Amino acid sequence: MNGINTTIVSKMISAGGKWSSRIKRGKQITFTAMEDGANVSLLLYNADDTAERYNMPDTLKAQYTAYLTKGNVLLSDNGRVLASITEDSIGWHDTISGYCTRQQIDQKYGETTYQELRNDWYQNGEGNLIVELFRNGLTTSDLSPVVNLFSKVSCDDEGNTQFVQGHTKKGDKVTLRTEMDVLLVLSNTPNPLDTNKTYTTAPIEITITDAEPVKEDDVCLNHRPENRRAFENTWEYLLLSKGGIQ
Repeated sequence: MNGINTTIVSKMISAGGKWSSRIKRGKQITFTAMEDGANVSLLLYNADDTAERYNMPDTLKAQYTAYLTKGNVLLSDNGRVLASITEDSIGWHDTISGYCTRQQIDQKYGETTYQELRNDWYQNGEGNLIVELFRNGLTTSDLSPVVNLFSKVSCDDEGNTQFVQGHTKKGDKVTLRTEMDVLLVLSNTPNPLDTNKTYTTAPIEITITDAEPVKEDDVCLNHRPENRRAFENTWEYLLLSKGGIQ
């Protein structure tokens, strides 16, 4: 049995890379930017019923926000908490920009092919996510809005979006705590609104440890009344479907 904060898995996702895994409830997933300018597009599903997945509109509406940071939760379309943000050195993670496509990458940075450049060719978020979805028995119809960890995109009073360069520095971290068994899908590719003319993204280290149980004074539980209701929905689901919430 692993103790709290004992590393279970540690891995590196290279620039342009992708990864997916089923992760049990009660784990702590820490993402660390190994260089400046990171962006990781994230999809999240209920591992036992992938028809239930991260719902961007409900997550933002329930928490009165347009971005995510410590204290926020990622809600499913069934009003349950898939994961919580328990630590964050950055303060703003983009929820509205989506993932980059092959066409966007080619237009912005120039066309590249695997045949010419092998692993140095310019990967795109959509393609990476689709590959990982297929590896887990899902299809393109299961693509949904992503959370772009490490990126900041703000809106002005006229609704114009602005990508904030230099938002994330080397060593910045964000930690998610899984509140259900989840399927996590990641693409380490540029934010589609990134104004950098050079294809860049930072390698990301992912460390998974056991998380401490949710306590009554938990920052995510108490962030808003809506959060508490979502946690209660989650605990009821776990009690009824898994026979307990140990």
